[in-house]
Amino acid sequence: MYKKIGVLALQGAVSEHIAQLQGLGVLGIEIKTAEDLKRVKGLIIPGGESTAISRLIQEVGLYEPIRDFARKNPVFGTCAGLILCGSSITDGGEKLKLLNLIDIDVTRNGFGRQIDSFEVDLDIRNIGKNIPSVFIRAPYIASVGEDVNVLAEYDKKIVMAEQGNILVCSFHPELTDDNHVMRYFMDKIPD
Repeated sequence: MYKKIGVLALQGAVSEHIAQLQGLGVLGIEIKTAEDLKRVKGLIIPGGESTAISRLIQEVGLYEPIRDFARKNPVFGTCAGLILCGSSITDGGEKLKLLNLIDIDVTRNGFGRQIDSFEVDLDIRNIGKNIPSVFIRAPYIASVGEDVNVLAEYDKKIVMAEQGNILVCSFHPELTDDNHVMRYFMDKIPD
């Protein structure tokens, strides 16, 4: 029986996440409606443009369904998904309605603009050493609540964390051939 993991498919790096999931023998399902969420046991909120994704989540009526889903099921936010999963933003973000799934304060575009994008190997607690990590207009986590576990830092900034069944990272694991981060998320999802 395949694990079924949803990828929020409103905007952003949807196909890249689905391709990586399929490469791991997992059925990746595009999530566009609350009904779609009933088909999966885990959800990825991908990178993209956080303001646009936030607006679309509200327009299609997914804000409360995602929050309800996250109470029982694992959710993984990558880049813009990290921002949306957070509880507050240090640098404005007035147009964003955060999902408030993990107790973190986020700095958007914390590593600079698109031109400042880079790739680095990270040592990630519970996952491994020298994990290739692609940062594109990446946020970072400015601070965490006491129940949040920090998994990775780069340049003295928190770039990956988890709290219960919620996992977030500043980078794009779907843009590399390395699948350690995705496997770590998959292990949170029951068969």
